[in-house]
Amino acid sequence: MTLLLGGGNFSTMERGFDVDHNNATSWCSMPKACDVYGFTDWFKVGRYCVKYFYSRANFTDAEFKCRSKAPGGHLVSVHSKEDNNYLLCLVKKCSPRNLRFWLGGFEFFKSGKFFWLDGSFWNYQIWTRGEPNHVYTSTEECLEMNWKEVGKWNDDSCNVKKNYICAFKRSDMLKVDQE
Repeated sequence: MTLLLGGGNFSTMERGFDVDHNNATSWCSMPKACDVYGFTDWFKVGRYCVKYFYSRANFTDAEFKCRSKAPGGHLVSVHSKEDNNYLLCLVKKCSPRNLRFWLGGFEFFKSGKFFWLDGSFWNYQIWTRGEPNHVYTSTEECLEMNWKEVGKWNDDSCNVKKNYICAFKRSDMLKVDQE
């Protein structure tokens, strides 16, 4: 869609996810099935296998549930735009009317720095404009996706109940399968 802006400038809008509309777009492709025995109902995203859980829990409870779902399981960490898009496609497929969900990131002791629960390196971020807006406080220390801008991140209160995505490293499970 092309828009004419004030001053005669044109702007092109790409089709994509819209907070108010639930149509999947052509660029959205679902990840492939996880290649680890016993987890074929999970999906392969980067080095991880992931699964969406339509079961509302606060951040801490969601993390403990993930730990019980798979060895080495945690709330999902995100390390690239491609991985972020796969997670977005997954939640669009599983829960098109409720897109908000927990990711496995948190602010470390009011430091203003975010970390992944699985201990992986914080090497990618895609915040909603103006976020994170409660750094250095204990008001919003946990990371969610799809609050105001679909596909982007927000810091939110850890006690809010949301759906979540669990993940485990595929390489760790493939080693267990070979033993």
